[in-house]
Amino acid sequence: MSILDNLLGQFGGGTDVANLAAKVGLSPEHVQQAVAALAKFHPMQGDTAEGAAAATGLPLDKVQELIGHIGGEGSLANYASMLDKDGDGNPLNDIAGMAAGFFGKK
Repeated sequence: MSILDNLLGQFGGGTDVANLAAKVGLSPEHVQQAVAALAKFHPMQGDTAEGAAAATGLPLDKVQELIGHIGGEGSLANYASMLDKDGDGNPLNDIAGMAAGFFGKK
């Protein structure tokens, strides 16, 4: 979770995954999944929150609440670009790559 905590911290407000999870009533793991899905669906056509909710199985209202807590739709572009380093529309492979680097697997 430290990767996402670092990204969230760059946007101010003292936000980290655990704090954000407590605010929206989700587990930290669900928040991680939701943020990754939001980063993936943000550049796509259609509603970002609906896409992320469908992909994660989380309730739409919780995903929308999460968007509000991280700074709204405008902040999603920042998260998306930071999480999807190679610009392929899939931030999950980049997050996995960052995590592998932290654990010396790269």
